[in-house]
Amino acid sequence: MKSAVHTQQLASAEHTRAAGRALGEALLRVVTDQPLLIALRGELGAGKTTFVGGLMAALGHRGPVRSPTYTLIEPYELHGRDIYHLDLYRLTEPNQLEELGVRDLLQSRAVLLVEWPERAGAALSVPDLTVSLVYPSNGNEGRVLSLMASTESGRQLIDSAYFSATSG
Repeated sequence: MKSAVHTQQLASAEHTRAAGRALGEALLRVVTDQPLLIALRGELGAGKTTFVGGLMAALGHRGPVRSPTYTLIEPYELHGRDIYHLDLYRLTEPNQLEELGVRDLLQSRAVLLVEWPERAGAALSVPDLTVSLVYPSNGNEGRVLSLMASTESGRQLIDSAYFSATSG
């Protein structure tokens, strides 16, 4: 096993989409019947939805992917998987997650892509993979992408992803 962490500089929104595509392609290679929880962290405008757009394109989705800020959950069915893109930014209390029925979404082969997971408090289980997008501390353009696996499935995703070395 290579690593439970991956970090790289992303120079543009297109590089962010490409990194999302790499993770989406890894999802196609990793065989599991277990649900996967992928947490997406970053400030407003950091590129979480852009990353998800790339991931969804790799899974065969055509067209734009919008942040489900107002709908809270956007469902997709791609490559035999139920994909749920959640945006918890508007939650004010972690117990609101129960009202959304998120526990019911954690079925075999489901993938939950959760923006603003910290709004759920302890109501969400430990994510298999945490994707963080942050602005570089040195003031450069672009973003810094970090992926951190918390489970064996998360490690397999990182190990199976072919991230471009020319992203930054």
